[in-house]
Amino acid sequence: MASKPGERKTQILHTLAEMLEQPHAARITTAALAARMQVSEAALYRHFASKAQMFEGLIGFIETTVFTLINQICTAHECGVTQTRYMITMLLGFAETNRGMTRVLTGDALVTEDNRLQDRINHINDRLETSMRQSLRNAVVDGGLPADADVSARASVLTHFVLGRWLRYAQSGWKLGPTTGLDAQLAWLLPLPPGPASTSMK
Repeated sequence: MASKPGERKTQILHTLAEMLEQPHAARITTAALAARMQVSEAALYRHFASKAQMFEGLIGFIETTVFTLINQICTAHECGVTQTRYMITMLLGFAETNRGMTRVLTGDALVTEDNRLQDRINHINDRLETSMRQSLRNAVVDGGLPADADVSARASVLTHFVLGRWLRYAQSGWKLGPTTGLDAQLAWLLPLPPGPASTSMK
């Protein structure tokens, strides 16, 4: 039975993400993608106008998934430090289980693609930093951080910590897991919130 249009689009994006999982993968062409799916390039273009549009589909999935999870974290936890810790753990865990999308998040898969794709990733990173900054402001209000804490500087450092762990994971050929040693690193980056010593999501 033939796939429905929406199902075929999802299959294309899933296959693209799988191909990106290959360590240090070369530039992926539509010809290679079509061959992997055992269809013609014309069949791909019936669902996406260009390869850039395929990457936009992946980026849209990443953005929707990540910020839905961030909203859930902020709803479930009132403590600002706890919110921030869970955000970081979620972002690194997302990369660990979605290797191909990690190469999109780091920009590695976009080097030879349309510049607007990297602009979209930059926008996601800006939104991540804004989310962390808001949770750190909450931490100041609830006493998790001192009143004179520089939440903008701390949010910037934490965002770059996440970006660095993503990049190291991709550049290591998926050998250096982004959540390895995370509890100890978070204890150094952020004060422990009241309650359990660890807020890792494992």
